[in-house]
Amino acid sequence: MDTAAVATHGLTKHFGSVVALEDLDLEVHQGEIFGYLGPNGAGKSTTVRLLLHLIRPTRGGATVMGVPVGDVERCHRHVGYVSGDVALWPQLTGAETLELLGRISGRVDGAFRDELVERLQVDPSVRARSYSKGNRQKIALVAAFMTRPDVLLLDEPTAGLDPLMEAVFQDLAREATARGQTIVLSSHILDEVQDLCDRVAILRSGRLVEVATLADLRRLHTTIVEVLVDGPPPSLDDVEGVTASEPIVGGVRVSLVGSPAALLRRLATLPVTGLRTEEATLEQVFLTYY
Repeated sequence: MDTAAVATHGLTKHFGSVVALEDLDLEVHQGEIFGYLGPNGAGKSTTVRLLLHLIRPTRGGATVMGVPVGDVERCHRHVGYVSGDVALWPQLTGAETLELLGRISGRVDGAFRDELVERLQVDPSVRARSYSKGNRQKIALVAAFMTRPDVLLLDEPTAGLDPLMEAVFQDLAREATARGQTIVLSSHILDEVQDLCDRVAILRSGRLVEVATLADLRRLHTTIVEVLVDGPPPSLDDVEGVTASEPIVGGVRVSLVGSPAALLRRLATLPVTGLRTEEATLEQVFLTYY
């Protein structure tokens, strides 16, 4: 069986009486884009900092590509990291920053680095003190991707980017996982997570409340079904899975939880002229946990 790209076992971090993370058991597979969701203070950044060994756990542990995160030298060979609030050396240019970070890593594909600079449309000749937040973010993204690490830990990586650059980032993320790399994506942009991620984890107050594929999450939550019929609106309140219904022009709108099998059987007996379903968005699913 393949080694997990990221695995945590009872990972816990307390700051005095404040519980930042409690008993996190998580496994991220190689080659997937894994969404890590939660509001501010849920424990997302704390988890990333623990994986980077920037802080030490109260108890529990974690590995990256099978290497304990406490073995920083070996572990960091597998990792690229982007934070949501990038700080650079103000006196260095973007090119000098990338050169320095590349030498620390020791494995940079120069042609790929130049391609990333071009695709993200950042001028590497400018000193970092003159960069906007978005351009600092671009330099950090180039630095993380240019080493082709096994695991990319991305904590709000598109903060400050415009929609065009967000689309470029999504392309880069898909290309990375197509090469077998793994991405752990912590983001408040739920549309981004919905477009990119294979699975998501949802945190609440430092505790893991759900891990599932997007399809599974939606199946656990409400689907809206609009039924148009030739005649008066039918009553569907007694159908299994229907939690609410309301008449609309030409038919009825119902809220459905779980399997649609019972509803479809009932609809097969009616003079249905039209049918429209609306899946729950990730935002709607996410909000049900809060």
